[in-house]
Amino acid sequence: MATVTKPVADEREGAPDDPVGTLPRNLAEVIRTNVDRLDVGRIARAYEVAKSAHAGQKRASGESYVTHVAEVARIMAAIYLDTDTIVAALLHDVVEDTELSLDDVSERFGEAVATIVNGVTKIGQVPFESATEQQARNYRKMLLSITEDVRVILVKLGDRLHNMRTLEHLTGIKRRRIALETREVYAPMAHRLGMGAVRWELEDLAFKFLERDAYESLTRQVRQRRQDREREIDRLRLPLSEALEDAGVRATVSGRPKHLWSIHRKMTARKLPFEEIYDVMAMRVLTETVADCYGALGIVHSLWTPISERFHDYIATPKSNKYQSLHTTVFGPGGKRYEIQIRTRQMHRTAEFGIAAHWRYKEQNNSQKKKNREADDALTWFRQIMDWQKDASEPEEFIDLMHMELFANEIFVFTPKGNVKALPLGATPIDFAYSVHTDVGHHCAGAKVNGRIVQISHVLKNGDTVEIRTDPRQRPSRGWLRVVRSARARGRIRHWIKREEHDSAVRLGRDLLEREMRKARLLLTKDKKKRAEVAGELDQESFEMVLAALGRGDVGPTAVMRQLYPDRDLAKVDQPRRNPLERLASKLRVSSKGVSIQGMENMLVRYSRCCQPVPGDDVLGYITRGRGVSIHRTDCPNVLVLAGDEDRRIEIEWSAEQQDRFLVRLYMRGGDRRGLLSDVAKAITKTGTDIKHADMRAKEDGMHGEFVVEVRDLSHLAKVRKAIRRVNGVFEVQRREHFENDDLGWA
Repeated sequence: MATVTKPVADEREGAPDDPVGTLPRNLAEVIRTNVDRLDVGRIARAYEVAKSAHAGQKRASGESYVTHVAEVARIMAAIYLDTDTIVAALLHDVVEDTELSLDDVSERFGEAVATIVNGVTKIGQVPFESATEQQARNYRKMLLSITEDVRVILVKLGDRLHNMRTLEHLTGIKRRRIALETREVYAPMAHRLGMGAVRWELEDLAFKFLERDAYESLTRQVRQRRQDREREIDRLRLPLSEALEDAGVRATVSGRPKHLWSIHRKMTARKLPFEEIYDVMAMRVLTETVADCYGALGIVHSLWTPISERFHDYIATPKSNKYQSLHTTVFGPGGKRYEIQIRTRQMHRTAEFGIAAHWRYKEQNNSQKKKNREADDALTWFRQIMDWQKDASEPEEFIDLMHMELFANEIFVFTPKGNVKALPLGATPIDFAYSVHTDVGHHCAGAKVNGRIVQISHVLKNGDTVEIRTDPRQRPSRGWLRVVRSARARGRIRHWIKREEHDSAVRLGRDLLEREMRKARLLLTKDKKKRAEVAGELDQESFEMVLAALGRGDVGPTAVMRQLYPDRDLAKVDQPRRNPLERLASKLRVSSKGVSIQGMENMLVRYSRCCQPVPGDDVLGYITRGRGVSIHRTDCPNVLVLAGDEDRRIEIEWSAEQQDRFLVRLYMRGGDRRGLLSDVAKAITKTGTDIKHADMRAKEDGMHGEFVVEVRDLSHLAKVRKAIRRVNGVFEVQRREHFENDDLGWA
């Protein structure tokens, strides 16, 4: 773990005319290692500006405030970032804490530096209403800032890292809040940027301040076993180094203990004491080339027995944060398990510094175009999140989506053209469809995995090739939310459902209100001011939201009418008698669902699963909460349950068009003979009926079949049942009273 460093503002190196010599010693030492590619003069001027601007300001430790910005700049220089980033690190607090303005920064050090400083400043300036909202907005601000310059996040991570290194100087409550935020926000962000060294240190420091006793106990245990650990490392390192040298593989072999937080999590998850955690340490082999990585792997496996299920090739399939390495675990000397990581030195720099390791290539010439593309690819995750984070209106929902993305294990699947898609563990074809395009996801009607047709709820595995079948009539359903695993898919589905349900609720609410107002011989005002007043009285944001609440059943039409006409006694209003012309017009009003509902047009209608009504059945309608009008047969058992709520009952009439079709589920029983299913299907088809689902199984008393068919009305249904009964071997045909399968399009 890194130790606390405390540079003093007047510690200098070099001659007075040496710009590096004007910097604090710790910062100067790192700058000298990169002096050829940095504008040291600009950095020195930025330090002097920061020192002057922060003059007289102290940190909680009692040190001059400028020591903090100098340390953040040192962290940026240590991970090979450019001059603008180091300058911005030195100035990242001046706009918020001093008299200097953003225009001053831009004028003195350029627009790029000002953009970074502004982004870092904005992250910490948003007023928050709750802890949950604060966390959500922190994420949002960080993501939004990346659209301008990724270096905003790098400076913010450096700022948080130094604050964590000096956290012991703060009070208990504030210390715990910062440590918890670090664990939940900044360490995962460093992980997604591939900055392993920063992530591990942040996690260990958060562990130290959040669970002090466990941290100190584990620290003592690791320290006490240090000599034993070093001996165990040598037992593996020495023979492996010799074997690599004999094979002509240039490599460096070293051992290291796992990070404390990583060990603690394994102890907790496995409920084991420290002594029984076998992978407390890991061996690392650094080579010069990718070929040497695989050569070294072969040598490792020739010396010791590998554990096959603990081998991972992240070189062939890198993680989404661009991490690459070979991971293997072997039974080493003494039968103990050893984890060995094999990677090139460039891969190691990427593992330690992540996006920062790629950023340095942005400064170089056109011969580095490949490296430029790698830097851009490393930001792909953020570009994708920008699409769906705008759809998450509630802080809790955004946190849920973010945590899914930050912590989910990944699988890699292929498109038919061979392109790789990274998805969370447990992902389904629906997740894959949304990863291709939102429209592909919305209209996903089926899938093939490795050439075989599967359900859209099928769980994908690493290496699967997935092909999506789309249908423009297909729409997302709430049932999809139970099977998707990716934040993108969940966010898009929720957004679509919210939009559809809201629009339907507004239409239904408007029809309900207008119907009741016609009965009361009132007109719905178009006065925007009056509508706004009514919305306010009913605790709604707008009159549209009032109509939506009406449609969902959250507000009654009488309550709205009382607000619109407070001087009218609605209880004494005579209900008008409709003349013959009005009654005729009412019968001619046809909804899109084949029914006429008391003079109301375009209402949200659902045919109940419990009794499957079709034209010709005697039916009733009931207003449901948030789902429109539910249509039931009058002999449906559920009508008895609903009968007690007369206010929600609506009289309806069938008004189906010739082209309207209604789903009905039929059950049949017959003899056990070959070809029965085929004969029944042919009989149904000859009646001009489409079959949506067919299933037949053999049981002890013969064959039992279930068919879902589309019919026009009751007479059409009778015709289908008669045709089935005529099939040789069929004993009985019944109309089933309940759908059990959401996949039939009812969800």
